[in-house]
Amino acid sequence: MDITIAYQRALQKYHLKYLALYHALREGILNGSFASGTRLPSTRDLAVMYGISRGSVKEAYDMLLAEGYIDSAVGRGTFVMEQTAVLPDKSLIKQQNQNSPVVKQKAPALSAWGQRIMQIERERNLQPSPASATNRDSAQQPLISFQAGEVVLEGSSQIAWKSAMTAAGKDLQKPSADATTAPVSGDEWLREAICHHVGRTRGITATPDQVVLCSGSMEVITLLSQLLIHEQDRIVLENPCYSGIYRAVTASGGQIHAAEMDQHGIVPQDWDSKLLFVTPGRQFPTGAVLPLTRRQHILQWAASKGAWIIEDDYDSEFRWAGRPIEPLKALDRTECVIYVGSFSKSMFSSLRLGFAILPVELAQALTAAKRLYDPLPPARLEQRALARFMMRGDYVRHVRRMTRIYRSRYDVFQRGIQQLSELFHWHQNDCGLHAYAIWKQESAQYHHLMQTAQFYGVTWRDAADYQLTPGPPSACFIFAHLTEQQIVEGFNRLRQAWDHIKNQ
Repeated sequence: MDITIAYQRALQKYHLKYLALYHALREGILNGSFASGTRLPSTRDLAVMYGISRGSVKEAYDMLLAEGYIDSAVGRGTFVMEQTAVLPDKSLIKQQNQNSPVVKQKAPALSAWGQRIMQIERERNLQPSPASATNRDSAQQPLISFQAGEVVLEGSSQIAWKSAMTAAGKDLQKPSADATTAPVSGDEWLREAICHHVGRTRGITATPDQVVLCSGSMEVITLLSQLLIHEQDRIVLENPCYSGIYRAVTASGGQIHAAEMDQHGIVPQDWDSKLLFVTPGRQFPTGAVLPLTRRQHILQWAASKGAWIIEDDYDSEFRWAGRPIEPLKALDRTECVIYVGSFSKSMFSSLRLGFAILPVELAQALTAAKRLYDPLPPARLEQRALARFMMRGDYVRHVRRMTRIYRSRYDVFQRGIQQLSELFHWHQNDCGLHAYAIWKQESAQYHHLMQTAQFYGVTWRDAADYQLTPGPPSACFIFAHLTEQQIVEGFNRLRQAWDHIKNQ
């Protein structure tokens, strides 16, 4: 099974591998990340996952067994014993903090805009960003778009989702389900399910009152920008980065500082800033995975500056090899990291549900800001259905199924990439639903190819939209929504478009 525990954080404290593994597993059991009856990996599998010896794993398991945290039997496996805590208990967290004193981040210093929201919660209108259009010539063949497309549920996932929707509808028809009293922060069941899921898969300890649900991750990012950014504040963004983040920061009065990047992601520096937006699990758009040492440097910077880090973990569910490095939120000891996630990619495109995990004080401010836009929680039916979908284990099964499907499409995509090696330098990665490439030929030829490819019926995203400063032409190819046959045909058309240009 796939599990994530705070092993690296424990290793920093306890130094010995077996002792760090024992404490990381014990913490996961006590805070409810591993529910009673959860089957733990074998000593061999866990040793491979964390690069330690089977002897160290066995010693950690023996300690947990002796203290009654787990039960083990030959031929049956190792299981978590019943514990009293189901979700993180505040008294337990307080006791752990007393044993390991840390300096907590102070209450959020809201912007003037955020303070006005907290006082009178007055309305404010935002101008929507214009949608990008694709200008295509009137080609006869159907368009193959590597830009974006609708991802839908299929097979057993669709059946399970329909069942969850039906049950959710019955829940919300009960007399006690009064919409006017529903929490603006989101469905209670779903916030609890999210806590359990991120604890199990991402090593993040959270309670439901730290979770706020919004209509997609961009609503979370926009509201947080308005709450935390003062006029003329210097805000650190990755370069390149998602254009929506740039617009949200600029609209809130922030001054952009474009951070240096290399093949491993953002390069930590002593930035003169109080806020950093970062995508460490898989940098957008390059796909770079931030190494553990850099994650630690970023956390040290935030602690020294009293800064906030907004961690956008936008498509961490899908990996083709290896295990994910613990997110910044799992390594955070000063509560300076705000973790942002979404279900739009892991479920289906029209399910506009995002969430933030953040300190309780800031969660209250975010909820107050959200109330301006949604006085009543939106998508209550979908929220309750997703809660049931997750609690029944259907979500985990769905992600595993889609990982197999997307992996097959990714393999076909990789073979197609080889046809264009003379044109693009591709950034290799082992996760995510898109690929990033830098153009190797002359700049004018890149734009010529984009126009010619449209005539042949194939398009992709121009990554110049994500660059904060001028850079070489680059491209993003999104493949998850396409069939294997469409991916092959798309690369064939790209090759035809390039051959047409060369023969002119």
